[in-house]
Order: sequence, then structure tokens, then C-alpha cells
Amino acid sequence: MTINIGETVFFGAGHFCRIGAAIVLLGVAGCSSTNTSGPVPMAENAGPKDTGTFPNLNIPPKVANKQFTEAERNAKLAELKADENAQAPKGGAPKVTNQAALTNLAKQHGPQTLKQIEGKCDPALDPTCK
Repeated sequence: MTINIGETVFFGAGHFCRIGAAIVLLGVAGCSSTNTSGPVPMAENAGPKDTGTFPNLNIPPKVANKQFTEAERNAKLAELKADENAQAPKGGAPKVTNQAALTNLAKQHGPQTLKQIEGKCDPALDPTCK
């Protein structure tokens, strides 16, 4: 059945006439362009403009807003220092408890974490481990 359909569609006389008409119409439509004068001209106001001047880099630019005075700057710095001191721990700098204990913790932390990740966890370290 598909052989008969293919024969009818591809080899029928009507099919060749339709293809020929389509080719002729496309050829005529492709050649009927109205713009034969060349490339489209650009707008006159497009692109960079030569103002005839060159920026002088020795003149400082105009500032966008009023700058801080020395008194305002010192007041802002004092306010920031007060906020910093309010957040600092009581009694000055944090104390280092025991450097040997911290070094021992650093040495053991990696292997213990790997055991937990690999599923070989230690119930002494992780009570939820089974």
C-alpha cells in the first residue's frame, strides 16, 4: 500500500506541474526586489560624534555631592569604633585555651569526619550512628 502512495505522490503528473509552478513563482518573487540602489544609508545622527575637544586630565572632575569635612569624618570614625568596641568580647581579646588540645583536635578531626562520611562511624562520636 505504501508503494502505491509513494508512486502516486512522487511520480504523478500533477505533482510535477505543482513543483514547476512553485519554482516559477519563487523565481519571480525572488527577482522582484524594489531596492536596487545599494546598501541602506545610515542615519546622520548615529555613531560617534567629534566634538572638537579633548578632555583635559589635569583639571579635577566636578564632584557629584558635597564631601565630608574633617569633623564629620572624625565623628563617623568615632561612631564606627564605638560599634566595634560594643561587639568585642568582654575582657579584651579572646583567650587561647590550650594550644596542645587544639592541635590534637586538628589531627583527629579529619579521620573522624572521613569515618562518618564513609559510613564507618564511631558511636562514641555520633550517638545516632548505628
